[in-house]
Amino acid sequence: MAAPTLRRRLGRARGLWGGLCRVPPPLPLRRRAHEQARRARGAGGLLAAQCERGLFQEVFPAQIAEEQLPGLLEPGRPPLTAYCGFDPTADSLHVGHLLALTGLLHFQRAGHNVIAVVGGATARLGDPSGRERAREPLPAEQVRANARGLRAGLERLFQNHRELFWGAVAGGGRLGEAAVLDNASWLGREPLLDFLGGAGGRLRMGTLLSRQSCQARLRSPEGMSLAEFLYPALQAYDFLHLHRHHGCRVQLGGADQMGNIMSGYELVTKMTGTDVFGITVPLITSTTGDKLGKTAGNAVWLNRDKTSPFELYQFFVRQQDNIVEKYLKLFTFLPLEEIDHIMAMHAKEPEKWGPQKRLAAEVTKLVHGREGLESAKRCTKALYYSSVEALEAMSDQELQELCRQAPSVELMLEPGMNVLDLCRKANAILDGPSGYQKITAGGVSINGIRVTNPETVLILGQHILKNGVSLLRIGKKNYYIIKWL
Repeated sequence: MAAPTLRRRLGRARGLWGGLCRVPPPLPLRRRAHEQARRARGAGGLLAAQCERGLFQEVFPAQIAEEQLPGLLEPGRPPLTAYCGFDPTADSLHVGHLLALTGLLHFQRAGHNVIAVVGGATARLGDPSGRERAREPLPAEQVRANARGLRAGLERLFQNHRELFWGAVAGGGRLGEAAVLDNASWLGREPLLDFLGGAGGRLRMGTLLSRQSCQARLRSPEGMSLAEFLYPALQAYDFLHLHRHHGCRVQLGGADQMGNIMSGYELVTKMTGTDVFGITVPLITSTTGDKLGKTAGNAVWLNRDKTSPFELYQFFVRQQDNIVEKYLKLFTFLPLEEIDHIMAMHAKEPEKWGPQKRLAAEVTKLVHGREGLESAKRCTKALYYSSVEALEAMSDQELQELCRQAPSVELMLEPGMNVLDLCRKANAILDGPSGYQKITAGGVSINGIRVTNPETVLILGQHILKNGVSLLRIGKKNYYIIKWL
């Protein structure tokens, strides 16, 4: 993580970074800026656009980047290569990774080449950035299995973006190339003495020790292991390897990665004499301010086996008004003018939750594709809008995913079984008069139809759908999925 002095220096920077990475201007000026941006495809267009959206937070080193990056990114110039690393500490990416990935995709959309690096080697050490204690070491086979899961997820995201978000808006432009690599393929072959005598001889102990993440850990009761201390050196070597073999000159990372990015900059410039750059993106936090991720126990995964498209969709639909405009700018590729229009319509009809639904749709389509988005909408209609058509059209997989959100009960249909029997066998109401009265008072519905007579006999096609499922609702928010045997 960057030292406070560096953050203050970057915060005071003028010109490109000081002029663009600031609080957005009022709406009329923003619209004027959008029009100018459309006309000006020249110097700094990519950086200016992403600073305006709030996606690019800090750029390092500030002065050199201001002087060189706009020219390097001009249309017509050879494409740059940018990369970002993802350590396989789990077998799936999560929402906390999405902004770094979106940053790579914006580089790709501007015609530049991008590399997503799976940290099959660095995950064996564990990144100490932002951590109060060391990670639990992972067995080598577990890391390899996790790396396969991350690679599959990254490739799926790049494919969904190319097929669903690029073709219709390309306008003849070039979509940059995308590659997924594993740093175990080079770090695993690097002899220790060669690494220490080469890259290790160029990195300064004083600089590594001065990092905030290192200082905090050294002062902690647990201290810091040599393996963790060397993590920034290995990540820096990733940057050097990618620069030498793929011409990479830009590293992206979360805001907590600035210290590691600075180490990479130091190593590459000392060993090659070439200026390289680092860009950070914001960290996504929960309402309590905790970073979203596996460690905090609040991860929203991008793998369907861990978080269904419906659950991912609902995560974004539930975002509050005070954050949804920011998230539309960060997580989607919608033009700023369109986002302004969406928010203006929301001000007139807030009950429709238009921005939240659009945000959820865009992210779910990127992560799970068009079929995943349709699945999420189907589950939403079935559970929250009591749509019989949606419930009948659901696959077995969707029913299983829906059951993670509502209790699921398997029952045998018996002759003469009535509504009261159903509610009691599903443990949805209390025994005795109170449960009976719950039904007569109109507090029970089956497949969206309110039932007030407890003695009503269940009817196939009405209370039991053709796929052998019933959706029982008690009150306003308590749902039960009934599977009939």
